[in-house]
Amino acid sequence: MSIQTKSHTELHVALNRQTANWSLLYVKLHHYHWYVKGSHFFTLHEKFEEFYNEAAGYVDELAERLLAIGGQPASTLKQYLELSALQEAKSGQDAKEMVAELVSDYSAVATELQSAIAVAEELGDQPTADLLIGIRSNVEKHAWMLNAYLA
Repeated sequence: MSIQTKSHTELHVALNRQTANWSLLYVKLHHYHWYVKGSHFFTLHEKFEEFYNEAAGYVDELAERLLAIGGQPASTLKQYLELSALQEAKSGQDAKEMVAELVSDYSAVATELQSAIAVAEELGDQPTADLLIGIRSNVEKHAWMLNAYLA
């Protein structure tokens, strides 16, 4: 089922942006997992691993959905950096800065997901909308929990 209208192209772009966002988050979360230090090391080390495993799953789901609707998923680091709304991890961040940056990243991703959901729904592409709604629900929960950690 190849879908190639202008609107579907917009959905392909939105899905590719999400593939890029989650690929970048996967790398950033690994960085945080390896470099977190301090009194909350054990808690955050484990949580970051949980998050990067989730990110890897999202990359695969998004790319496969994109292929199923006739798109071509981004698949290089160069493409991810060009397409993503997020930035790479910075060196020397402490645990609190890492968590604060993830709150910001998850909030940005949630906003972009809402736009992609609207496009999918407008096209009547319920499977894509459902996928994105599920991801958004988890992202918003993570942002809430990480904010609670910072409080």
